[in-house]
Amino acid sequence: MAGAIAYISRDTDGVHWKKVLEAGLGPVDFRTLDNLGDKERIEVVLAWKPPAGLIASFPNVKLIVSLGMGVDHLLADDRLPTGVPIVRIMDDGLVGQMSEYAIYWALRHHREIDKYAASQRARQWKPEDFVDTIHRRIGVMGLGSIGQDTAGKFAALGFPTAGWSRTAKSLPGIETFHGTDGLARFLARTDILIDVLPLTRDTRGLLDAKAFAALPKGAYFINMARGGHVVDEALLAALDSGQISGAALDVFNVEPLPQDHPYWTHPKVQVTPHIAGATNPRTASPGVIENIKRMRAGQPLLHTVDPKTGY
Repeated sequence: MAGAIAYISRDTDGVHWKKVLEAGLGPVDFRTLDNLGDKERIEVVLAWKPPAGLIASFPNVKLIVSLGMGVDHLLADDRLPTGVPIVRIMDDGLVGQMSEYAIYWALRHHREIDKYAASQRARQWKPEDFVDTIHRRIGVMGLGSIGQDTAGKFAALGFPTAGWSRTAKSLPGIETFHGTDGLARFLARTDILIDVLPLTRDTRGLLDAKAFAALPKGAYFINMARGGHVVDEALLAALDSGQISGAALDVFNVEPLPQDHPYWTHPKVQVTPHIAGATNPRTASPGVIENIKRMRAGQPLLHTVDPKTGY
């Protein structure tokens, strides 16, 4: 039998991952965090927020697979073994979940549903002013797989949609901006800002007081990427001033979100516990299986990540 596959995560999907991997690879020596056994046998690691230094303790590891589409949780480990390829999953199921999350909160804001809920509680029949869809401009930060899918779906709904990315990209029906020079222009035309950027050295703290001030007054913010992009104090100040009319936040600088954090009770903030997109073994496993086969055959891997850039 080939080397062992270690599932390094506190999530409860280990049984499902073993099942889908065996369907594609045949019998596997599958280990979990609580039962790693002989570490010398481990050649593939499937990881989500692994304990620091653990992967380095596997002397014969040949492939590290991020169980999320982001890899910042891996690169935070300064003892990660050098020279071992890191790949990220490509999960159409997760991509779809993420776009659903963005669409839900954007439409809830766009159609003033919270105001109608308040009117219902007060037993008031109170129509709100209507904003035409063509006047509600969507801006998606990050144009990878998730960002492209999200932007495309908003455009299909009739919203003027733009995207911003680190480097230039061209997408049908989407106005695109890139780089530092394009960021201010992108923010200035965005009424609903959706963050799906990866967390890197360049994007950490990107959404600060200057960025929120660059948005049109009353803009709405949806963060389903990483909490590290946001300077919390700046967002809270923008909410309190009315510069930002509301925020739906799924990710945070500290997770779980501390019980005393102002986001929990802020009247303009909706908090969800990092559930915008969950890795689905059924839809994520084909790419993982293909990379394991490629690794064992000495072939080039798919969706590799450069540890220096985080992409």
